[in-house]
Amino acid sequence: MACVISAISSNSGKTLLSLVLISWLKSINKTVQTFKAGPDYLDPQQLTAVSNNACRNLDLILSGEKWVKENFIYFGGLTDYSFIEGVMGLFDGIGSSSKGSTAELAKVLSLPVVLIVDARGKAASIAALIKGFREHDKELKIAGVVLNNVQTIRHEKILLEVLDQINVKSLGCLPSCQDLYLPARNLGLAPAHEIQDLKIKVKKWASIAKDYLDIESFRKLLLPPNNNKAINLLPKKESGLIHPIAIAEDKAFHFRYQETKELLEGNGMPTITWKPLENEQIPKEAKGLIIPGGFPEQYAHQLSNSTISLNSIKMFSKKFPIYAECGGMMLLGKSIFDLEGREHSMAGILPFKAKKGNLKVGYREAISRNKSPIVTPGNKLIGHEFHRWEIIKKSYNSKINRLWDIKDWNMEVKNEGFCNHLIHASWIHLHWASSPLVLKNWKRSVITYA
Repeated sequence: MACVISAISSNSGKTLLSLVLISWLKSINKTVQTFKAGPDYLDPQQLTAVSNNACRNLDLILSGEKWVKENFIYFGGLTDYSFIEGVMGLFDGIGSSSKGSTAELAKVLSLPVVLIVDARGKAASIAALIKGFREHDKELKIAGVVLNNVQTIRHEKILLEVLDQINVKSLGCLPSCQDLYLPARNLGLAPAHEIQDLKIKVKKWASIAKDYLDIESFRKLLLPPNNNKAINLLPKKESGLIHPIAIAEDKAFHFRYQETKELLEGNGMPTITWKPLENEQIPKEAKGLIIPGGFPEQYAHQLSNSTISLNSIKMFSKKFPIYAECGGMMLLGKSIFDLEGREHSMAGILPFKAKKGNLKVGYREAISRNKSPIVTPGNKLIGHEFHRWEIIKKSYNSKINRLWDIKDWNMEVKNEGFCNHLIHASWIHLHWASSPLVLKNWKRSVITYA
């Protein structure tokens, strides 16, 4: 019944192994449903691009156990094979705990774990690592290990002897080679649209899977869950009124959960793609606008010169609801300092500038202080923060209010975000599909101002 691909730590090769397995399945004309543990956007883009089937996030903190189980069973049962790519190391969760970790997800779904281990510079020491992971939680079943970055045939022979000595099944050894290199950016892997020669890579990855992995064992481990019943995953409400929603979607803005569009379209809000980088005007039929996160700092010069797009946002912000997350919020500010520290003007709707700062990452509890298109005062939501840019020269005025108070499990409460009755802008990423409150308030706002 499927499996979870996990690791000792981040950057061990989870996504690499996932892509190699997907490529192999495609080479034998099989369909696969992939899932990603946690709130990640970049890894799912890669899995989606190779599988041609939208990867779906399973996040126990943001979405809850019931939602995660139902989505895994339903979508996993629609394809020939399925599996979950974990997040960080196997036991890494909130703070020093395993809450929300890959291990917790594997136990909730009763799935075995495939552990990928970076073997570079290791021999007998790998035994201590793997034994420690195997013994740490006896409720978990580790089905086997894939060794990554194996240097030579002699290195492989030594490693396999070590696994045999501790009675751990080897599921393959991936060599250290250029064909298995995945480019990265400051928040993780590079976005899917930056992958060069993808079709050629997929063929090479499929060949590597056949040559280096225990294909027969994986054929059994990737069998999907039994899908015995239809589940109404996304809340739907029939309505005779149609209110189209524009969503910014280009190389600068692409951090979006698959379910967001499905949720909107199932509730009378068909989505329209808007590309600010191409200097487009927001579609005239749009009655609401969503600007997801991404890398606007990488395209700050181009965005600053997209005057039609920027003026279109200014006009839209006076009439219809706007929801902006992270990089989307940066677009609404006065300016962005790019990767080289040069300042570029943005829409100028919100009173702040954005420049590079320290990494901020983690789950956040948010309690709203003022009204926005998705919250009313006192609403509580759980979201996720993940960015390196920071706000400077921030101010509030009679037209723009503080949005909410946020805290993580080890952080003092601080106010964050900007809002008024038509704008919701924040660093915090929300999972709309598992938050009925968000959909309810957004739809009400759209209908009110349409």
